Formats: sequence, structure tokens, C-alpha cells
Amino acid sequence: MKKANARDKILETASRLFQLQGYHATGLNQIIKESGSPKGSLYYYFPKGKEELAIHAVQYTNKYVQVQIKESLNKSSDAAQAIQYFIEELSKQFEQEESIAGMPVGLLAGETALINEPLREVCYAAFQDWEKLFREKMIESGFEEKQAGELGVVINCMIEGGILRSLTEKTSAPLQQIKQQIPVLVRK
Repeated sequence: MKKANARDKILETASRLFQLQGYHATGLNQIIKESGSPKGSLYYYFPKGKEELAIHAVQYTNKYVQVQIKESLNKSSDAAQAIQYFIEELSKQFEQEESIAGMPVGLLAGETALINEPLREVCYAAFQDWEKLFREKMIESGFEEKQAGELGVVINCMIEGGILRSLTEKTSAPLQQIKQQIPVLVRK
């Protein structure tokens, strides 16, 4: 395994496990085992250990989700339809548990925000990045900046809550309900 590939594999594995199991339930030995990487690779790339790895995993997830959001928002000039497309694509991941990849970071944020400031900050930055993309789509669709910013926060919070509810129910139904209500929310 090449060094660059080893780092990426560790990040991919850590991101998936943190998203599915949370921060505290995910151990470094599990990440090493599931990534197929030697233990030394993890400490070579992330010498400060689990917290540093989690920060990079959130940043990795942030970039992945930004790409998903951008691709979806570019599918339609209508903001409501574009956001609905994103939610539909996201909800497809609930068809099989092992396909949940690049899910937003709500589980990790909720678990660590009050006890780990660096993780809280990186999760908050991810939320802001995703909200910015929704805000920009709203502005592009004719909303004033203040309202577009507020809608970006509301939409992201709905999606994050829908993800948690979908995980709990083991179905995409909550996300589908949110998707159906987007046109009610996103109207001028």
C-alpha cells in the first residue's frame, strides 16, 4: 500500500466508523484492522492519535458532502427541486447500512461538542460550509441574503435531524418527509 493510499484508506475507514458508531465507540484498533493498514501508518499520519484523526475525518467528510451538495444543487435552477434532489440522493444511502458513506457529522458533533473543543469547531465549520452552499442557492434563486442564510441553517438542521431519525428508524422515511416539505419552506 502506498503512503498516500494508506492515509486515504485510514481516513475513509475512520470517517465511516465515526459516522456509524460515533467517536467513543470507535477504537483505533478497529480503524487499523478495517482499513488494512499497519498500526505504524496511523501514528505516522496522525501522530496525535484519535482526536487528530477524527478532526481530519470530519474535514474529509465535509469535503465529500460539499461535492454531493454542489452536484445536487447544480441539477436544477429551482432551489427547492435542487435541494430535494440532494435529499433524495442522501436517502438512498439508507437502503443498505453498509452503503452509508459521507453522512454528515451530527452523531460525532452531538457526542463530542460539550467535551472536545477542537472536534466541536471542525463539526461547526462543516455545518457552516454546507449551509453556505444552500444559502448561495437561495440567493441565486432570488432570496435576499438574510433570509437565504437563515434558510441555509434551517435546511441543514432539518437534514441533520432527518439523518438521525432515519438512522434510528432504519428507513429513509424521515428524509423523504423532509424532501416533500422543502417546496413549502423554500418559496418566495
